[in-house]
Amino acid sequence: MMGDKEIPKKEVGNGSKKKKKKRGGSKRRMTSEQTLAYNCVSEWVFLDRSHSPTDDFALPWNQPKEKLGFEFHSHSIHSDGFLSPSKLVERAHQNGVKVLSLTDHDTLSGIPEALEAASRFGIKIIPGVEISTMFTQGRDSASDEPVHILAYYSSCGPAKFDQVDKYLSSIRGGRFLRAENMILKLNKLKLPLKWEQVAKIAGKGVAPGRLHVARAMVEAGHVENLRQAFSRYLYDGGPAYATGSEPLAEEAVQFICETGGVAVLAHPWALKDPIAVVRRLKEVGLHGIEAYRSDGKVADAYDLLKLGGSDFHGRGGKQESEVGSVSLPMLAVHEFLKVARPIWVRAIKEILENYIKYPSETNLQLIMSFGKPKVCRGISPASCPGDFISRCLSLWFTSEERQNSEFEAIKLKLAAISINQ
Repeated sequence: MMGDKEIPKKEVGNGSKKKKKKRGGSKRRMTSEQTLAYNCVSEWVFLDRSHSPTDDFALPWNQPKEKLGFEFHSHSIHSDGFLSPSKLVERAHQNGVKVLSLTDHDTLSGIPEALEAASRFGIKIIPGVEISTMFTQGRDSASDEPVHILAYYSSCGPAKFDQVDKYLSSIRGGRFLRAENMILKLNKLKLPLKWEQVAKIAGKGVAPGRLHVARAMVEAGHVENLRQAFSRYLYDGGPAYATGSEPLAEEAVQFICETGGVAVLAHPWALKDPIAVVRRLKEVGLHGIEAYRSDGKVADAYDLLKLGGSDFHGRGGKQESEVGSVSLPMLAVHEFLKVARPIWVRAIKEILENYIKYPSETNLQLIMSFGKPKVCRGISPASCPGDFISRCLSLWFTSEERQNSEFEAIKLKLAAISINQ
């Protein structure tokens, strides 16, 4: 980061030479604020490593701390990425990432595989999704532009999973239609492509996006590389660009909030009028924006969380940032969690209360697909679901979050389910 290096001062006076400082000098100690942030974030990151109360977990302010790497924006083959969720997690581990959010376009389908792989590498997964939306400023359709909203959910996923699944499925359906229209436009431009080519690249069951069409164009020899495909034909409003059935950006932000998620505006620097977008979305509940690949002044002006990620796809080349390469300050992650944790706690309570009300195998499997921690795997959720979930509570919540009467009531109800079954 800029500012870490000292600028040498010119010598004045008697001309005596200044002694050179030895490299690798003493490391800067954390401030009390940074230490507090580190301890709070660490407790959450390592919930599956320690069952100690917060005070026991906290590290002395001058003790060496384990380095924590964060990645809040990444993609897998479940949308337009090049790596499987397992390979993505492995790559993130190699790069020192401790917290990874898989944010595939309009789908949560890669999360279970990511969670399974993460348990082998000691990585915390934040279930996420990048939702395709459209922002409009009125009757003039020329001012419309695509806007992507990142949604970050709890360890148990969205509070209303069925609604989220249906919502995302509708958007993915529009992506199929959108890809067909892009192919149609390319054919009219004398750049023949077949649907089968794009579908094969996207993979079975994956809703194709612009990147899949661009890859098909490269394979067909119509362009030299992906960058050329976008700069000539597939850019927003380009000759082969098409829209799908994206919801309005405001509606998406409200939907994320209603389903227990944290809403963050993705890559605002790519928008035509980021101020107009941020102002409107802030009014309906936007929590933050990606700021750690831009200056963050917009976030400050509208009192929004500053987040950031590499937007890693795994395509390779000099143009792409590596997974985990965006350095998020610990204080920024702490601020994010101060907003996110209460939202996620309420979402998990809602999920558990729904299970208590309707203790079906389907609802249990839904909880387990997102929230089955490694240390609970010796217990059978099918034979004793209430006990199983109760054991998991200490791994989903910090000790402070568990210390209230609502959780005690939930545990008693879960125990009753186990007894009845």
